[in-house]
Amino acid sequence: MTSFFRQWCGPAVGSLALLATPAFAQNTRLVDQNSIGWFTYTGDHKVAAKWAVHTEVQVRRVDFGRRPQQLLLRLGGVYTLAKDVKLGGGYTHFTTYTYGLHPSAKLGEPTPEHRAYEDITFGAAYGRLHLAHRLRLEQRWLGQLDRAHPTDVASWQYQNRARYQLAGTVALQGPTLDDHEWYLTFFDELFIGFGPNVNQNIFNQNRISGGLGYQFTKSFQLELNYLNQWTLQGSLDSATGRQVFENNNGFRLNVVYDLDFTKRAAAD
Repeated sequence: MTSFFRQWCGPAVGSLALLATPAFAQNTRLVDQNSIGWFTYTGDHKVAAKWAVHTEVQVRRVDFGRRPQQLLLRLGGVYTLAKDVKLGGGYTHFTTYTYGLHPSAKLGEPTPEHRAYEDITFGAAYGRLHLAHRLRLEQRWLGQLDRAHPTDVASWQYQNRARYQLAGTVALQGPTLDDHEWYLTFFDELFIGFGPNVNQNIFNQNRISGGLGYQFTKSFQLELNYLNQWTLQGSLDSATGRQVFENNNGFRLNVVYDLDFTKRAAAD
């Protein structure tokens, strides 16, 4: 029991103690600020009464869109357990490029990552406001590049991460959100690392976003949000040995487009 506590909880206790120390915060942290523009697409494509295929693409860029930041490709399944309660899971391919003054991809080459994920989403309506809670667990395999040949992956480091997101929409033109109407959208998501190989990166990141959306149809929405992202890099800065926090600010343009293949099958 003691060894289990030290392995899984020891890094968390130590990191929280350091974060609470003013001298540590003042003397060891570096803040790397970047302007970001994220272009995202998500779609849940219905294939059966309670099943859908989830697809997602995120093209993330920095320096007002001039340089690549990250690329995310996600494919999974969604099962509707009850009204406003969904279970999901699948695979994510993730690539991080070299960007910023203190890049996490330190060898100048894109760093790959593979993930498996499982999540549960449940929500409720409160008048014009609809809130959704999502809890997601991720199993991550982070590529460790070969220093002699940076285009090759020398090994894979395994990590666990938990994510909690609170998201909401507010109808602006009536008691409910209908076709050809505007709405407000917002979310906040916290990322926490746990288990082996996490080290200092217990607090992984936090994202907060808010903006305006337009619903063309129930299956097609377009959203433009302000996005703030705080990220704690998993390794210390190689030049100074200090922790690096990224403070990224910019916009997120999101397209939501769902297809219903059950209707097409019925028509055929």
